[in-house]
Amino acid sequence: MRGYHRSSQPRGVGAYRLDRLAGDLRALLDDLGPESHPVVGHDWGGAVAWWGALLFPSRFARLAILNAPHPAAFRRALVTDREQRRRARYFLYFQLPFLPERKLAAAGGRALRSMLRRTSRPGTFGDDELARYAAAAAVPGALTAMLNWYRAALRRLPPRPPSLVVEPPVRIVWGTRDMALCETLVEPSARLCRAAEVYRLPEAGHWLQHEEPERVNALLLDFLAAQPVRSPR
Repeated sequence: MRGYHRSSQPRGVGAYRLDRLAGDLRALLDDLGPESHPVVGHDWGGAVAWWGALLFPSRFARLAILNAPHPAAFRRALVTDREQRRRARYFLYFQLPFLPERKLAAAGGRALRSMLRRTSRPGTFGDDELARYAAAAAVPGALTAMLNWYRAALRRLPPRPPSLVVEPPVRIVWGTRDMALCETLVEPSARLCRAAEVYRLPEAGHWLQHEEPERVNALLLDFLAAQPVRSPR
């Protein structure tokens, strides 16, 4: 994903609008071939996957989502749900110029390491893993590119797709101990799907694929290999 680690880091907040990010996904799917493909997304990758499924649904064989709300459900929650607004306050902090970059980069990425530890189950990320994340963020321009995802999300809405209903089959896997995203986002997201299944992991949080990899992998493999899914709940 542009802006992260070894991916390109185009300058300017406008380069990280959701429609442009979905364009990256479309290019990847086109490169894989003309048939439809399964897509799995987590967090920002989930937001891009949701949007891509709305813009070019025929390219999706199936969509698996890990702790990422449907963009329309998330925007609605930011208006109507006080708890979700409280949890998303960091979005506002990341709108500031320069200061978030300086804070996250200080002391060898101490704040970044602390954030990953604080939002995950104890022991999820080892010191070596955290060091690699900090090293990736320390590449010149990397933190600004990463933070531009958040800046673009609040500054300009992407063009509205023809429909907000996701047509490909969807499986949502949600760690209910997510500190940033309320569990109340799950059902509104599922209702915006033609056919959706929801699996909640009560002992996992936002980093569920790291915290419970065997369970998450089993749910993904089962879904991606399945025949037609059940009707939405």
